[in-house]
Amino acid sequence: MFEKTFHATHPAMMAGASNGDLRDRYLVTGLFRVGELVLNYSHGERFIIGGAVPSGQCLTLPAHSEPDSAAGQPLLSRREMGVVNIGTGAGAVTVDGQRFEMAPRDALYIPMGSTDVRFEGDGARYYLLSVPAHRTCALRKLSLSDITPMRRGSLETGNDRSIFQLILPHTCASASLCMGMTILEPGSVWNTMPPHVHERRSEIYLYFDLGEDDRVFHYMGHPDQLRHMVMGNEEVVISPPWSVHMGCGTRAYSFIWAMAGENLDYNDMDVKDICQLC
Repeated sequence: MFEKTFHATHPAMMAGASNGDLRDRYLVTGLFRVGELVLNYSHGERFIIGGAVPSGQCLTLPAHSEPDSAAGQPLLSRREMGVVNIGTGAGAVTVDGQRFEMAPRDALYIPMGSTDVRFEGDGARYYLLSVPAHRTCALRKLSLSDITPMRRGSLETGNDRSIFQLILPHTCASASLCMGMTILEPGSVWNTMPPHVHERRSEIYLYFDLGEDDRVFHYMGHPDQLRHMVMGNEEVVISPPWSVHMGCGTRAYSFIWAMAGENLDYNDMDVKDICQLC
């Protein structure tokens, strides 16, 4: 049921790795295919990373196919999920009979134990992230208009941005999933300043709102041994707990960040001075 499985990696594996090796280990592509629901699996925090593009159809979250003891059980029987419509058109997500209209940039938190999840909408493109859960929280829809964004950076430093905390304790309860969206202002290109590492949880970035000829240079690795990947629109990068994660684009863009691990504290990070990077 998973298109690709991404294994956990040790930081020593970065040494001598080619650009192709980095892309194979950390880059998730091809999530948003018309008429399909695509899922990938990461050993880091046991994330499921997916995309669904109904394009006039109704796509249903599949049941487990393996192992034999779990085959046929709902995918979210022991998991929670965050969903964001990154498309240009509206759609709807139905969870166990409850239908939620999803405008562009709307998000939905789907709790553990949900059995029937369906995606619809001609212009909708749904980004899906799921992690194991130990408790059931409330099913909840979130719109950007419901959230007061954190304003960070400035145009002078090229990182003027709004951070929308979608799934965090003060906005939407979850078992372990943290999720949000950052939108850069026109003229800004840098994200996630200051750069940081958080050893207690993995993080995943989806870059979007990029043009066909635009790219983001995503930086990763130990702060004193940085590497980079060149990424296009609607591509995802997996950031291990030991890795810096930050990016710089050829124009302003948006990205969805998601974390899971030891705690739900947004500020659980080891900040690095820019002069520490090399």
